[in-house]
Amino acid sequence: MDLSKCYDFFQPEKIDGRIHIIGCGSVGSTLAELMVRNGLTKLTLWDFDTVEPHNISNQMFRHKDINRPKVEALRDLLIEINPDAADFIEIQPEGWQGKLLSGYLFLCVDNIDLRRQIVERHIDSPFVKAAFDFRTLLTSAQHYAADWTNYKQKQNLLKSMQFSHDEAKTETPVSACGVTLGVATTVRSICELGVNNFLNFVKGEGLKTYVEFDGFHFAILAFPMDE
Repeated sequence: MDLSKCYDFFQPEKIDGRIHIIGCGSVGSTLAELMVRNGLTKLTLWDFDTVEPHNISNQMFRHKDINRPKVEALRDLLIEINPDAADFIEIQPEGWQGKLLSGYLFLCVDNIDLRRQIVERHIDSPFVKAAFDFRTLLTSAQHYAADWTNYKQKQNLLKSMQFSHDEAKTETPVSACGVTLGVATTVRSICELGVNNFLNFVKGEGLKTYVEFDGFHFAILAFPMDE
């Protein structure tokens, strides 16, 4: 893949560690696409779900991907973008089921209870470098992050998850038919901010531990949670 347009800004081979994208729906699939376009190839994709017709409007999948496992469809899409990734992308079609991971964790599942379980499982792990969490509504979204060498940041991330999946559902807009509402522009915008945050972190330029974004009211707030 020709990275001449961005290579002077970011050299992907300098990243030490695998990137785990846990949940490959709207956020996870978009993050993966942005990562690959920046030359990152050591990705592991975790998801047990299949592509459904209503996923096409705000996820990276295409009509031909309907009924395919998301991790397989996403892997193929990423390799089309960057063939160099073919030997490095790993897929986990059973989803995350408790395995201890290392590297960078991107929490993109649509269940806060599972995200909290992942953080708790890894809270004392010396093998995790950082975690990045994403929560989207219709027009707004939040992004949390923690440097895993910073105890306070890890604890703040965990504290931000002290509510249940059922409680989260009451805040989630749904259609009259019960379909969770979401637009691609909100998803892409928060994912772009999250990837930028990740790139800054791995380049040694600091980390924003909280980002709040509303793309339709043109509002953005970003700051460290521990200040």
